[in-house]
Order: sequence, then C-alpha cells, then structure tokens
Amino acid sequence: MDAPWVRHYQPGVPADIELPTESLVALYERSVAEAPHCVATEFFGRTTTYAELGDQIAHAAEGLRRLGVQAGDRVALILPNCPQHVVAFYAILRLGAVVVEHNPLYTERELRHLFEDHDARVAICWDAAAGKLRAMPGDVTLEHIVSVNLLKAFPTLKRLALQLPIPKLRATRDRLTQPAPGTMSWETLLAAEPLVASHPKPGVHDLAVIQYTSGTTGAPKGAMLSHFNLFSNARQGEAWMHGAQYRKEVFYAILPMFHAFGMTLFLTYGVLKQARLVLFPAFDVDLVLAAAKKSPPTVYCAVPPIYERTANEAKERGISLRSAKYCISGAMNLPDATVELWESVSGGLLVEGYGMTEASPVCLGNPFATSRKTGTIGVPFPSTLMKVVDTDDPSREVAQGERGELLIKGPQVFSGYWNNADETAKALLPDGWLRTGDVVTVDAEGFTTIVDRVKELIITGGFNVAPSEVEAVLRSHPNITDAAAIGVPAPSGGERVAAVVVLRTGATLDEEALRDFCRERLAGYKVPRQIVAVDDLPRSMLGKVLRKQVRDEYLRTH
Repeated sequence: MDAPWVRHYQPGVPADIELPTESLVALYERSVAEAPHCVATEFFGRTTTYAELGDQIAHAAEGLRRLGVQAGDRVALILPNCPQHVVAFYAILRLGAVVVEHNPLYTERELRHLFEDHDARVAICWDAAAGKLRAMPGDVTLEHIVSVNLLKAFPTLKRLALQLPIPKLRATRDRLTQPAPGTMSWETLLAAEPLVASHPKPGVHDLAVIQYTSGTTGAPKGAMLSHFNLFSNARQGEAWMHGAQYRKEVFYAILPMFHAFGMTLFLTYGVLKQARLVLFPAFDVDLVLAAAKKSPPTVYCAVPPIYERTANEAKERGISLRSAKYCISGAMNLPDATVELWESVSGGLLVEGYGMTEASPVCLGNPFATSRKTGTIGVPFPSTLMKVVDTDDPSREVAQGERGELLIKGPQVFSGYWNNADETAKALLPDGWLRTGDVVTVDAEGFTTIVDRVKELIITGGFNVAPSEVEAVLRSHPNITDAAAIGVPAPSGGERVAAVVVLRTGATLDEEALRDFCRERLAGYKVPRQIVAVDDLPRSMLGKVLRKQVRDEYLRTH
C-alpha cells in the first residue's frame, strides 16, 4: 500500500499486514500449542495457563453442543471480564456458532430488544443478570441459561475470606454473585467430555460475532463481524505495537470485553500474543494498583478518566507503573494534561486511537514514536485506507484541511448489520467504504482530527448512546410530551447525557423521580445526569427536533 501516512509509522511497522486465511479458532489453538505453560488469565490472583484454557474451551464447547448449539447459531454472552468470559467466547466460536456480546448492566427491557433481534436460544450470563433473562416474555426463544458465579474463579483463600462477616467483604461478595435459580451452572456445562478434535471448524469468512452498537443513527443494531475482520484487526494491532513480545506482555483488561475495543484488545490480540490477561470485572483503582505490585502491566489501554485516576493514585501511593510501555486511549478526546500526567509515571507513550464497532473496531492511531501528535486520532492502521468526503455527497473528496466525513476501508470493516439491510446500505457504500459519521480535518502532515459528528450519538465513558432511545423512554413518562437527549461536556472529558423535556399541562418536573423512571428502563450510563424543562423544542420544517440547536441553547444557559 503506497500511502503518504506510512512515513509517520514507528520504524518496523509494515504498511500492510498478512491477511488471515484461518479462523479465530486457529488463533487460540496456536497459542495453546505454543505457550501451554504460560499464564493466559489472572483473576484476583488466580491464574489459568493456556493449556488449561484450551482444555476448558473443549469442555465448554461440548457442553454447548449437547445443548443443541450448532454452526451459525447465536449464543448470547452477558458477562463482565472474568476467565469464564474468555472460555465461553472461544467455545462458541469453536462450534462455528456466533458470539453475541451484551452489557450485563442492561435492563430487562434493553436485553429483550436485542434478544428479539438476534434470536439466541442459549445464553451464558453472570448470576446477577440471570433474573433479567428469566423475565423475558414467551415470544423470546431463549431455551437455556448458563449462569456464571464469579466467585468460583477466585483463589480459594479469597473465596473463603469473602464469607467472613465483614461489611466490605460481604458487599464485594454480593456484588459478584447472586443466586440464579432455574439455570444451569457453568460448572455443569464444563462437566461434559471435551469436544472431539474432528468436529468441523468455522471458515475464515464465517460470521464470528454480532456486536450491538448505535452505529451512525438510531436504535442499537447488530454489527456482523467475521473471523476475517477480527483476526485482521488483531494482526493490525500486533503490527502497530511493534516490539511487543510473544509470551512476555501483561495486558490489563480493564475495558469491558463485551465492548468492541476490549474484545479486540484482550480476547483476540492479547490471546494472539500469548499474553497474560489480568482481568478486572470493573475498574477499581485499588484492585489495579494491588495487581501492579505482583504482575506489573506492560499493555494498559483505557479511557482518559481511568488514566488520570490510576496515575494520580499511583503517585500518591508510590507504586511504580514504569512497566507500562504500550498505552492507547480511545472513545473520547485525550487531553494534553492527561498525556503529561500518565507519561510522568509510566514507561512509554500514551497515544490516542480511533475506531468504531463496525470496523472491529480500530482504524487509526497515533504511532508509538516521537512522530505522534497529541490532540489527533493519528493516521490509518496498516492495510487501512481513509478519505475525507463532502458530508452531503460521499462521492466527492474534499481538499486537504477542509472539513468532511471520514470514510474507512480495510479488512477489518464489517459486512453489515444483522437483519437490517436498510441501515447497512446507509453505512456501507457499494465499493466497500464505511461511512463513519465523524467530521474530521487532516493536517498537512496527514494526521486526522475529529471536529464534529454527522451522527448525533452521545459518547459517554466510551459507550455509544442513541438519543432516540433515551427520548423514547422519557416520552413514555405520563408527565412528558416531548424530549431531546443531548451530549454535553463532562468535567473529566468526553460527554454525559442530558435531557431537555416538554411537560404536559399542569405537570411539574421532579428530576430525581424522572431519573429513577429512566433507571428502570435504561442502563445507568444512558440515564440523563441533568434534566431541564422548556416550553417547546426547536424543530425543522418537517417537525423533526433540532438536537444541535437544543444542545447549543443548553450550553448557553447552563
């Protein structure tokens, strides 16, 4: 590939990757064969080797096969980061079935919408989320729920300690596990004999994962990611982190693996590198810094607020993070102050990257070299093309330095949305270019900066929130006649959700009660932090609410 941005690559990074010819099953099997005695996962101090991981995958795959899972079937995963998540992910793929990732904090209402779309008959879920699945209506074809007790993956001494009558320990125990009657236990699934080696394996172009995203517009849609897409992005990540060694790196899996960024970083790229994955169910700075004393991280990927909290606490406690050599920030703007803070305590550069679920997800990044440019999202990854086009006419490229919509093309770009040809046609041009919906500029040196969004998504804490989904919930409240959900700047960077509502005649705004109403129907990160009432909302001639005007007015008055 003869592209001008390649000159900015870190020395040794190729312009193109070798495209995969095998599925992700070959990826993990190779790691099991080549690094059997190396640690694959570490969870609260308990370790699992690659040989043990491979054995558990074989048992789980046979257990799923006995539940009727066949090639092409969708299997839902509703798990935080834990060893069982890694095993379940690859056990599903080993059968040629399709992983469908879900946020375990989703409400029953949110989960029902997704299950009605992907039609999975088997779900593997965290105990705490099992009740939401059991509450599914009869028209959802869910037949089997496999419940995962996270405490079963703890070291024995820690598991026993959590039984002590100490309030903090009891709170931890209650947070990690809840009873799940009417389900099959994970241990029962693993009790099956190992899957026979001759069982057919998926092909490189078979569907591997359906990852739900708000995409460029509207309600969540299932992005279809093939083995080829995900394996390609793992190899692109390997090329970008030039110098990272096989069987030597320690990945801190803080970002959730049910999110596209975490999935690729840990489940595919991390396993490809035969790395130690230190798994955290959620970000907890105390747990992270305690782990850093025993298994210092070399790959630490997160969002800006996590970098700030980790660096500040490490400084205050005198804990070294000099082992962290490869650090990528994504999902929100990376402030210069955060870069300076993190690099003052770590052993490498903190660089910003860019991706979207529809691209597996990483497309661009800043090089791990002095040529990086803070404040930009960098340059395209190996084997990735980009162009900037007129937002109203994607066939016309704009001049260098002019604002336009970013288009991406490469082996990591998805094939379309599950059961949604109309939205696929909007996102993918006939010649394979992906419309990102992000408005960018490219400077004279070829570095890209996001300046606006064509799409009206709110990105909070690294997660996409579709305004229309929040608005639908608000409008269902008896005191609300109309609503607009907007993203407003958060003090820590990125955005938070706010809402502007129109009240029914005679009604008064009870902001906290309205938030409680939303919490029952939306995941916590989608619930508006601020809600204000107005007499009316600005509209187009067709009656569509003009969210940009709503946002501008909100920012002017608040």
